[in-house]
Amino acid sequence: MEFEPLKGWENFYVITGSAGAGLTGLTFVVIALVREARVNPVGLGSFVSPTIVHFTAVLTLAAFLCVPGMNALALAIGLCLFGITGLAYVALITWKIAHRVGDYRPVLEDWVFNVILPAASYGALLGMGLLLGRAPAPALYGVAGAAVVLLVTGIHNAWDIAVWMSTRTPTEARKDSGEASNASS
Repeated sequence: MEFEPLKGWENFYVITGSAGAGLTGLTFVVIALVREARVNPVGLGSFVSPTIVHFTAVLTLAAFLCVPGMNALALAIGLCLFGITGLAYVALITWKIAHRVGDYRPVLEDWVFNVILPAASYGALLGMGLLLGRAPAPALYGVAGAAVVLLVTGIHNAWDIAVWMSTRTPTEARKDSGEASNASS
């Protein structure tokens, strides 16, 4: 039996899912175009990979919510699993940022856009999964809000990465590359 409150959300998830997919592709293009920037692998895993994960999460969430015949129980379980998995991933990223970014000291903006907002979004998905059976309409708006926050967070982070990579001097890139080589030795 199809979950009636999902009707009417198709266009929203087509738009957000397409945006997540397109932005994932653009992030790959940016990374490929500035490959001579020689990014430190620690920074890559702490800042670039999570951006791709959040874009992909929006795409996956949109696909999941557009599955024909979705029932309330499957949706609630899926949202809870999505939230728990996302929170576990944010915990890993938090650890990486706090312990493995080399000489770089994260600033407030790093914590807000790489930890706080993603954790709030994945926590909201978990909460909306738990709320879905009692208040489906508010829960679906909460899911939509979480998806938009993940999308906007990813856009901010992709922009931040692109600006950082494009403004680095060749000396800074060589220095980071050398530090990464020395750190792995």
